[in-house]
Amino acid sequence: MTAHIHGTCAPGFEGVREEFERNFTERGDLGAGVAATVDGEFVVDLWGGDADKTGTRAWERDSLVNVYSTTKGMTALCAHLLVDRGELDLDAPVARYWPEFAQEGKADIPVRWLLSHRSGVIAPREPMTSDDLYDWEKVCGALAAAPPWWQPGSAQGYHALSFGYLVGEVVRRITGVSLGAFLRSEVTGPLGADVFVGTPESEHGRCANMARPIAPDGPRSALGSAPPPAPPVTSIDDHPMAVVTLALQYLPVGNVNTAAYRSAEIPAANGHASARGLATVYAALGGGELVSPGTLERLRTRQGEPDEPDLVLAAGTAWGEKWDWGLGYMLNLYGQAGPNPRAFGHGGAGGSYAFADPENRVSFAYVMNQMGGGTSGEDLRSVHLVGALYRGLKG
Repeated sequence: MTAHIHGTCAPGFEGVREEFERNFTERGDLGAGVAATVDGEFVVDLWGGDADKTGTRAWERDSLVNVYSTTKGMTALCAHLLVDRGELDLDAPVARYWPEFAQEGKADIPVRWLLSHRSGVIAPREPMTSDDLYDWEKVCGALAAAPPWWQPGSAQGYHALSFGYLVGEVVRRITGVSLGAFLRSEVTGPLGADVFVGTPESEHGRCANMARPIAPDGPRSALGSAPPPAPPVTSIDDHPMAVVTLALQYLPVGNVNTAAYRSAEIPAANGHASARGLATVYAALGGGELVSPGTLERLRTRQGEPDEPDLVLAAGTAWGEKWDWGLGYMLNLYGQAGPNPRAFGHGGAGGSYAFADPENRVSFAYVMNQMGGGTSGEDLRSVHLVGALYRGLKG
């Protein structure tokens, strides 16, 4: 596919534009945006393609799109703001802030295990529907009543959807407002960044529609209903994909192109953002505008053992068994965020990705509506863009 590319690149960063164009001509992009800053100034701000598969609506500079788990980086940031202000203690039990969470042997689970995917609370024990995801009280009540799926703290396993409710409820109990409202009032609003968790209806008109991956023998299809029901699973030992199956079986995601989904707050999965908006937030975070140096160091410190397997991602990604988690952020284990091992960020299903590299004073974000690879740099579209960015940085 060819696409008209709009926007600007600073001198020396033309290679990012070239790779962005190749994403359309060679790697199947439909509509997308990419943005990057150095020292807080945009050196890349590009967009192009179509906002939906019909080709009747162009991707604009201010287009918003569902970024799936790239949302988690914004959710984690809300928690770290509270840590920085002395209102949240990472080593305190979750139940200090959310007493109902103490049920079923969870009284001693510390907050840091929610952020580092070590709590074992990946889903409730009773299957929920896609519509249930829009009912905050119902999901949080079910998670509070659920026993962990493994011994808390003994292993890490990606809390694909529960992460947002767990961390979000702690934020809500402390602040008295929802995660999305707190993010907007404390971070994205003051920064003028187009990032929403719970997108106002007034902004729905600029939301791009997601498209399913291109089938080997057919065109793109609109992302619609949830996948077929998974086989019944009652234990993570049932089969190698059990943890992944549990996450889908008990907390299914439905049609992400609906007004109901966009308006809901699902803080692990339904952030709607522009590339420029995400890059703006990560530039402020990495540049020390949002949290103290100590908090910045803590949030990107490995929480498990080096190269510890992740019970979910080891079964579901091309990268195999090893994964490093900070406190709510993916660490740069495989170089998906460039050459600095201290860079950190988060990716989302389908290929979106955003990160900060404080040492090189860089932020980056790529968003798209054509579903492709997984939750981080295994999607080659972002890998090529990041590589070109750092080649430009070297000059």
